[in-house]
Amino acid sequence: MPDLRRQIFESGKTVSRKAASREASRTNSPASSKQTSRQGSRNASRAPSDEEDSGFLSDETSMSIGSFDDENPEQDNPDWEHELGERIQEILDRKRSSVQGREEALQVFCRLTKYHYTVEEIHGVVPELLAAFERSVRTEISVREATLGLRAIELLVISAFDTTVYENTESLLTRTVRDSASPLVKAAAIHCLGACTIFGGAGEDGILEQMSFLLDIIASDGQSIDATDDPTIVTAALQQWGFLATEVDDFEEESEEAVQIFMDQLDSSDSNVQIAAGENIALLYEKSYSPQEDDEDEESADSNDDSDEHEHDSTSGPKLVKRYNAYHNTPELESQLQNLATVHGKQISKRDKKSLHSNFASILTTVENPGRGPRYNTAIDQNTNRHYGSTLTVKIGRHGVMTIDRWWKWVRLTALRRILQGGFSEHYFQGNRSVLNSLPVMMRMANQGYGSVDRQSARKAAKMRNSRRWTAPQSDDDE
Repeated sequence: MPDLRRQIFESGKTVSRKAASREASRTNSPASSKQTSRQGSRNASRAPSDEEDSGFLSDETSMSIGSFDDENPEQDNPDWEHELGERIQEILDRKRSSVQGREEALQVFCRLTKYHYTVEEIHGVVPELLAAFERSVRTEISVREATLGLRAIELLVISAFDTTVYENTESLLTRTVRDSASPLVKAAAIHCLGACTIFGGAGEDGILEQMSFLLDIIASDGQSIDATDDPTIVTAALQQWGFLATEVDDFEEESEEAVQIFMDQLDSSDSNVQIAAGENIALLYEKSYSPQEDDEDEESADSNDDSDEHEHDSTSGPKLVKRYNAYHNTPELESQLQNLATVHGKQISKRDKKSLHSNFASILTTVENPGRGPRYNTAIDQNTNRHYGSTLTVKIGRHGVMTIDRWWKWVRLTALRRILQGGFSEHYFQGNRSVLNSLPVMMRMANQGYGSVDRQSARKAAKMRNSRRWTAPQSDDDE
């Protein structure tokens, strides 16, 4: 990954005041993302309502997700397959369509593919659908059509399990991120690019390339894509960077630079930017530790582990061993995180204050002790000044509970939640391989206790529940 900070600063792009104070050679940013009002950014980030399937701009980043047992308005629609087929034909027959007609067809496509796992229904028309969606994005006749087209690509790639999507969409999506005149389209394209990179066959090189692209956006406060100080776009870039980072095993060489860039964003006045940056920091600290190998003796492991500073959470799995320093000045970072975990001020809304407190208490816990993942209802013991709390668990429908004891699980969970929203449970229980390959699950069956189910077991369970879903010609069996 190139030295993005050096490139950005040499090109004169703006950075936050916190960043400017750390490097005398930089040019002070005249108006960083922290100068944007929170209320204004929140209104600007809202696309049309969820009824229009515009949830790609959801700002759900807090620890409040406790259940995916959302009401599915499509569960009593016996004709959804027929309806989907008709809409697909409308989308493909673009010559006879109007802008309004395409928007309505895209809206219905997004609704149906969100609440139903459509791998069979779209088989055979994936390239044609992708081309139609791309035309809606490329022409950008209306913001709504372009954003719905991007949303449709996301839902297509997460359902189709087609490894050619990334190579067919990458150039268009990166160009849209750079050149679109609409901040809403830019943000939607960033989210879509992340989904296509993860689920569309990018491979490790493609993932690293897009992480570099996104880090450039973050470090320049959006200026690298002509969206200076837009918190919605910076948040999107932060969230998708974290999502891509969960697929990278070794991040030692890039960790220092990335943590510094995310620390700069902790000074933003937008809580979504701050939380997304904090979650990425926690993820990077978590990545600096890995489980002790079977052939690694205790003495060798202890020599690599700063045991005086970090106390491992022995209840959550194998012993974790420190492999490298995620950042050179952890005490400075901890002080900044502590301030956010206890921030007060009339200029901060009660909702944002509560979200900052709960999220940054959990993030601080991980930085202090990378053996501890996200903590739900994290609190501070006033006697020992240590953080404590139960591990975050998420209910999936009526049949399962997912334990979120690592940040990589949380980041993936929120990314899937943003894409599928209320359709997450349907896609999980219908055996969507993109979903099942992303997360481990704790299952709770009728008249049984909890049992750990790894990814392979989860896939087998899904195959038993709905074997026909696994026979689509494009879906090769996993090893």
